[in-house]
Amino acid sequence: MGRLYGKVAIVTGAGRGIGRATAKLFAAEGAKVAVVSRTPANVDAVVADIEAAGGVAIGVVADIGNADQIEAAVEKTVAVFGNIDILVNNAFDPSAPFSSIIDLSVEQLQRNFEMGPIAYLRTMQAAYPYLKKSGDGRIINFGSMAGIIGFAGYGPYNMAKEAVRALTRTAAREWAPDKITVNNVLPLADTWGKETNVPPPTNPLGRFGSPEEDIAPVVLFLASKDAQFLTGYTLTPDGGSIIDSAR
Repeated sequence: MGRLYGKVAIVTGAGRGIGRATAKLFAAEGAKVAVVSRTPANVDAVVADIEAAGGVAIGVVADIGNADQIEAAVEKTVAVFGNIDILVNNAFDPSAPFSSIIDLSVEQLQRNFEMGPIAYLRTMQAAYPYLKKSGDGRIINFGSMAGIIGFAGYGPYNMAKEAVRALTRTAAREWAPDKITVNNVLPLADTWGKETNVPPPTNPLGRFGSPEEDIAPVVLFLASKDAQFLTGYTLTPDGGSIIDSAR
């Protein structure tokens, strides 16, 4: 307990799944958390859970595809909590990830980039002055094993998620003198629920990860003092799905 005591964190896509699990774990470990999502009901529910458990959080309703709303989310967090120490870029629009390469339109690809690496870039840029001021800033971006493997039929998603990794590696080099670490997480987790018919996993551990038990603790590690000497890396809590595969 208390691994993030005194820290301020922004978690995007925090209304459900991995983002929600991360926000709640950060708060349990002592961080003040800005819960960012575009769904007001989800934001309110996560903030209520954190406060009921004795944590500190504010809700920020924002669409990360909108540059002005990103700026407003950062400004609100700083206005309430005074600074930012940790940024978790988890939000992503799942509505249009599918297309073969032959059928992929520029418009669909652009949508995936706007909600992925472009949104992450904007959030990183908006938070940068405060992360630098922190003197121990942390950025954790979410990519996907889909980009590494190159899943057929996922052209726009694969390309956008691999661009997130390139953004992360570049920022890790450029922002290291500012005492900001920047790392990736590529999770394999059950975020869809039992009602969805998903084929069984084929990874060596034979299961999908739990957002609460398997993924959020990895994000906590990267945000904590334990990971202070890691930057530019990709961690893959995926049950061994991409063991030594193009890392």
